[in-house]
Amino acid sequence: MRLLLVLSLLCPLVSGYSERDRVHDLMSKYPLIDGHNDLALQLRILHDNRLSKIDLHNVSKVATDITRLQAGHVQAQMFAVYVMCGAQEKDAVRLTLEQIDVVRRMCTEYQDFELVTSAKELKTSEMRHKIACLISIEGGHSIDSSLPALRMFYQLGVRSMALTHTCNTPWAESSSKVYHVYQRHNNSLTHFGKAVVEEMNRLGMIVDLSHTSWDTAGAVLKHSKAPVIFSHSSSHSICNHSRNVPDWLLQELKKNRGLIMVNLHNNFISCRDDANIFHVADHFDHIKKVIGAESIGIGGDFEGAISFPQGLEDVSKYPALIQELLQRNWTENDLADVLRRNFLRVFEEVERVRDKLSVNLPSEVQIPIEEVQNPCRLVLRPPARRRLPSDQTPSSRADQRPKDLLILALVLLLQRLLKME
Repeated sequence: MRLLLVLSLLCPLVSGYSERDRVHDLMSKYPLIDGHNDLALQLRILHDNRLSKIDLHNVSKVATDITRLQAGHVQAQMFAVYVMCGAQEKDAVRLTLEQIDVVRRMCTEYQDFELVTSAKELKTSEMRHKIACLISIEGGHSIDSSLPALRMFYQLGVRSMALTHTCNTPWAESSSKVYHVYQRHNNSLTHFGKAVVEEMNRLGMIVDLSHTSWDTAGAVLKHSKAPVIFSHSSSHSICNHSRNVPDWLLQELKKNRGLIMVNLHNNFISCRDDANIFHVADHFDHIKKVIGAESIGIGGDFEGAISFPQGLEDVSKYPALIQELLQRNWTENDLADVLRRNFLRVFEEVERVRDKLSVNLPSEVQIPIEEVQNPCRLVLRPPARRRLPSDQTPSSRADQRPKDLLILALVLLLQRLLKME
């Protein structure tokens, strides 16, 4: 037994084929589809969305650029379109449109990128050696409780939406308690919230449950006809943060044939400000034990969080994570699933559900105005009639008009007589 162990350690040295070579070959064959990246947010914060002022091949003060995406074998990136919860009752729709614009611009102005809107286009982009861009809205407040707005975002290329961010919407509940808005009891997914899920199923838009409360996530998993994703969440059993997913919810996700894409942010990995690559691998190991490798992906959350584990500081470092999982006896088949095949399966199944629902007309469900409570929301009503004085009626006003005309005629006649004198 000892001899076999020694030989297994010496074999890579003798052959010259190292673990890094194995990772490179694996990720070249199955390049990564990353479920979440907030580069668009940083472009707004740091550069006011002025792409003409920067070169996306090499961007300072961020963890993501074209050069590092290529070094990390990232072949497809879900770029988050995020606006802060403070915009919910104000200009969230306008800000969302502006963020969609900057993602569309960077993914069409740079030849290394390619904007894709289907699983087929995603596969084609790999053959063309492009970095595929997918657009995801991060937070249902971006649609302002409007199904027509949701449909227009789909027309602009959005293919996924997280139902909440750190604030409740009038129709879904967040895992965060930062904002005390739209508080409800025993109603984590309202009638309108179910209509949002149904319309996303009809459109072929992936439902994202990261940031939702566990109750909302559970309700969606029971209601959705298509697989859903947690685009950037980790295991609650390893790190008991409210943003992470408990085992019972993972089991429901497996029944749904959905996907959890592991988040790399320190606070969700180690529940502390510091973490390392081993802590991240622990999340993968636990989730695999609970629901299998076929339900796991990667959603790094770069640019959306402050601190990341040692050894995984930017998007170029993904090979180090795959190497660690290989050393933990994950098979290459398991890792091919994690890297891209699981997401492709979910995307294709979402599109199949869309095709089955293609006979359904667009939903005309509207949220009750009392559930929105938005002072900036215009309520369309006929203009109010001008009220008459209390002592007058329409008929008395009509009777008064001939008398008024007679008085006016007498005044004009007197003016003419006075001029003649």
